Amino acid sequence: MPPTKNTLSDGQLAMLVLFICFAFNMAGRGIADTYVAFLLPLETEFGWSRSGISSVYSIYMLANGLSAPFIGVLFDRWGPRVVYTTGILIMGSAYVTAGHLNELWQFHFFIGLAGGIGISALGMVPSTSLISRWFRGNTSTAIGIAYAGFGAGSLLVVPFAQYLIDWQGWRTAYFVLGGILLGFLPIVLVLPWKRIKAGRQDPNAPVLPVGKAQLSLEPLRQAMKTRAFWALAQVFFFTAFAIYIILVQTIVFLVESGFTPLQAATAFGMAGMLSVIGVSTAGFMADKFGARPTVTASFICTFLGIVLLFVLSYFPSQWALALFVLLFGIAQGARGPIVSTISARAFPGKAQTTIYGTIYACMSIGAALGAYTSGLLYDLSGSYRLGFAFSMVSVLLAVTPFWTSSAIAAPRPKA
Repeated sequence: MPPTKNTLSDGQLAMLVLFICFAFNMAGRGIADTYVAFLLPLETEFGWSRSGISSVYSIYMLANGLSAPFIGVLFDRWGPRVVYTTGILIMGSAYVTAGHLNELWQFHFFIGLAGGIGISALGMVPSTSLISRWFRGNTSTAIGIAYAGFGAGSLLVVPFAQYLIDWQGWRTAYFVLGGILLGFLPIVLVLPWKRIKAGRQDPNAPVLPVGKAQLSLEPLRQAMKTRAFWALAQVFFFTAFAIYIILVQTIVFLVESGFTPLQAATAFGMAGMLSVIGVSTAGFMADKFGARPTVTASFICTFLGIVLLFVLSYFPSQWALALFVLLFGIAQGARGPIVSTISARAFPGKAQTTIYGTIYACMSIGAALGAYTSGLLYDLSGSYRLGFAFSMVSVLLAVTPFWTSSAIAAPRPKA
């Protein structure tokens, strides 16, 4: 479709879509991940058990995952404007309210349930659908850049939250974080969503009307009968379990190992910064060399990063921490854009977002179980090492489908 007066070109709109996806991933996921900085203040003030506090994050991830298929349906039916507005209102309001909370169940509801639904609406479920409509030849690379918003959020928002906690306390920190999210609302309301939802137009194809999609669960039922669907679900589930059994306790583990809270939060943020590079590179490498070698290399980095956590648990040192941040950080999130791209290619059509949302739900269920398991194992053993061992086994289970399922492990993408 040629640009007209006061209309952005396809190229300009594609860049706008990529920026939108990156920005909302950075803000939403970055703010959600700040919970790792709140663990110690909440434990100190209320005396809750580690598993009890970790369960808030588990509910957040569970709500994030289980709401993803419904977010996909909402997107397919009503479009991105409604989805993003809903996410901002739910998550922003919940975090502003969190500054007044005093009971664990209240954190379960506002930070866990509402936060999880909010980030699902702001995250990769709508992003994957939008990007696949605008970037057809380099989808993995574009999705990788959008996923990099997660790492940018960890780099910028988590240390910022730790600073707010140290400066004014955890209640003020929640007020500020919620206010930042709500500040995005006016921007969302003025974006050209009808044109964005339509996607890049093929000049040789008939122009299709942009309306409300007719919903049917039949494409999802058919997708769930395929090996590709369950292979992708396995990758997402065990990857998330492996990562989140580590992430939720990272800052607390480093503090108890002798590092200051700000050093620990900065290390967490630096790992997030490296994930920006790793995720973006993973998408490019998958487009160039294929999914299997790219994913395998990323899992090797993750596995070695966990080995370094064992080293840190016995011999805390700056060099071991730096190596952990490098290896774990560079691989963190690297599988996301590859799985998203495979899903978009394997299950095209009007129900694409719904199908991907269901696969994404498996990731969040794994993350929820990993987050809760990390706290439970610590309460039972008084150590983080058992959790590290569980994480290593999960890494092996996560990489397996790329070596056993031809449905997702083509050595090189077709030209």
